[in-house]
Amino acid sequence: MNTVQLNPVVTLHTDRERLWDSLMELARLGATPKGGVNRQALTDLDRQARDLFVEWCRAEGCSIRVDAIGNIFAQRPGQEPGLPVVMTGSHIDTQPTGGKFDGCYGVMAGLEVIRTLNQHNIQTKAPIEVVVWTNEEGCRFPPCMMGSGVFTGQLELEKMLAQTDPDGVSVGDALTNIGYSGKAQVSSDHIKAFFEVHIEQGPILEECGKTIGVVVGALGQKWFDLTLTGQEAHAGPTPMRLRRDALLGAAEITQAVNRIANEHQPHGRGTVGVMQVHPGSRNVIPGQVNMSIDLRHFDADTLTAMANSLVELVKDVSQRHGLCAELTPTADFIPEHFSDNCIDAVRHASNQLGYSHMEIVSGAGHDAIFIGRIAPAGMIFVPCEKGISHNEIENAAPADLHDGCNVLLHAMLEQAIIV
Repeated sequence: MNTVQLNPVVTLHTDRERLWDSLMELARLGATPKGGVNRQALTDLDRQARDLFVEWCRAEGCSIRVDAIGNIFAQRPGQEPGLPVVMTGSHIDTQPTGGKFDGCYGVMAGLEVIRTLNQHNIQTKAPIEVVVWTNEEGCRFPPCMMGSGVFTGQLELEKMLAQTDPDGVSVGDALTNIGYSGKAQVSSDHIKAFFEVHIEQGPILEECGKTIGVVVGALGQKWFDLTLTGQEAHAGPTPMRLRRDALLGAAEITQAVNRIANEHQPHGRGTVGVMQVHPGSRNVIPGQVNMSIDLRHFDADTLTAMANSLVELVKDVSQRHGLCAELTPTADFIPEHFSDNCIDAVRHASNQLGYSHMEIVSGAGHDAIFIGRIAPAGMIFVPCEKGISHNEIENAAPADLHDGCNVLLHAMLEQAIIV
């Protein structure tokens, strides 16, 4: 491949129409009547999307490897093959009522980077690799971020292969059925830098009028299931002072979860997303409530303090309302602070390209979070309309997607080094 002498920051841009067309072609696989995508992990539609990605990458001269959990690695060779790779990627599985851009944008942007380098005959010293991570969403097979979790050693391969969907189909069988149960041994310690470009999935960039989010990290998360048990009783004859109303306790805890989060701004988050009331009759005092609690923060000590406040809160509410409480931790993700080197590369590319940008913290989980625990990693956010995601109406402007892809291109080139 011939080399050219140019200033890549000034002259090199990706192809906006080609990126958009690839996203729209991918979105046809599993398209829903409302304009979204239902392409859940390891279904035949997922196979079709994987096959299309592999076909496109092979057309660009990439080598393809598939590991045991089905992650796909498409590598464009560098001049010095022994150098650690500069990697990008995301996922192409969706929620049942997903959109066209969540995850898919990060994969198609990586492909567009390779297409642009090939189009302009640009050679890099380090190899460049685009990866499709398996089952990021976790809606068919829990847990989420399965492929990147196995790759980084955060999740156990055999245990993940044994996970089943609601119909009893295992991950291992599903991978075999779609032809993506791979044998490649892909080293997780041979990555120079990993970048993931993604729609924000929140409203901050749009609200602030910024094109690029320079993601400095991701919130830590502590999840709990809480069961409050009181006593069912007739709503009419039972005086208020003698009730053991489980829903009254749950309501007080819900309000306090929001208070705890508001006391730890700007990064505090507190959510009760599930609440099941038993027996669910209008004239029976609720005897039991099952509820979920989700706490998040960017600082590990603060997140621990929030969780401790929750424990004390549950004890207090239970005692005052005569309830029995069972608080069970269900997930614990430490905050992720991305590599300064990767953050600087994203910021530098945004400055040189003249794009408005701001530092931002991801409130959601992403594959880059797992990768950041074993290699330098960073993320690039672009706005999505009204901050809506995991929804069929999810939307992003072609110009913003193109700008984010350009930032990805130049951040990767800074790490891969043009010959």
